[in-house]
Amino acid sequence: MAVLLPLLLAATLAVAAPPTSTPPVMVRYSFATVRGVRLFYREAGSPTAPTVLLLHGFPSSSFMFRNLLPELAGQYHVLAPDFPGFGYTEVPASAAFSYTFAQVAELLNDWLDQLGVARCSVYIFDYSAPVGLRMLTQRPERLQCLIVQNGNLYAEGLGQILRDTRANIEAGTPEAIARVMTQFELPYTKFEYLHGASDPARIAPDGYTLDQALMDRPGNKAIQFQYKVDYRSNPPLYPEWQAYLRRIQPPTLVVWGENDPVFTKAGALGLRRDVRDLEMHFYPTGHFALEEFGEPMAAVIRSFFARKLPPTPAHASPRK
Repeated sequence: MAVLLPLLLAATLAVAAPPTSTPPVMVRYSFATVRGVRLFYREAGSPTAPTVLLLHGFPSSSFMFRNLLPELAGQYHVLAPDFPGFGYTEVPASAAFSYTFAQVAELLNDWLDQLGVARCSVYIFDYSAPVGLRMLTQRPERLQCLIVQNGNLYAEGLGQILRDTRANIEAGTPEAIARVMTQFELPYTKFEYLHGASDPARIAPDGYTLDQALMDRPGNKAIQFQYKVDYRSNPPLYPEWQAYLRRIQPPTLVVWGENDPVFTKAGALGLRRDVRDLEMHFYPTGHFALEEFGEPMAAVIRSFFARKLPPTPAHASPRK
């Protein structure tokens, strides 16, 4: 009996002990001063792991990746910045910054250099397709893997909404410009989130509510109009970006909301012409696919990286 008591006690303690759990992923919220701009970004995971850069679009911010960051941070170093005019990035009046896709691309390349990130995988979506492709054609050695989610670089992928926006900007009448300005109001912001969703009740209101609150800041709609005007600079560069993909041949993953009226499924299918190592997944939802299908998309992304992303760090130098 004396021998059995310690064994029974040990067994009881083992049963009573709480199960071990994975520690929660810590997301850090930081600012970096780049070209006079106070750039806000979210960061998770170890800086010694391969870097994954998550780039948002219109009318969102890095907030759109709030759930994806912790899903990837266990194995990767994840960065998600806010573009100027979006989210929490601050552009002082003294900063010499113009709200164009080219300027955003140069700003982000400088920011990655400042962090010491030599190579990374890049997630592009909506506005960040032209931003990301500009970044990568300027620095072709930077790209490891590419993820494309409702971000276009093919003429056939431009939906009627974008074609109408361009026509209204070129018409330039007060009535035409007023139609463009409706894209900066809550009904259109909600439309971007909810149109095409399989079940709109699964889409939390947090995203479009925050987007609209930030859009409504004094002077911000004028900034957004500048981006709409500059969007016309993107389609002429499509052949250059397509040639870049043919030359670099990055492992590419498509995760696409197939009911998107802004960037249509045809734009995703265009990648088949230029990329050989291509994996495609379509979801029965709209523009903001992560809002409705975030969990299965995260699983697909993790599986893709496990097979395609080298498990080595991609930093050129320590952070400054």
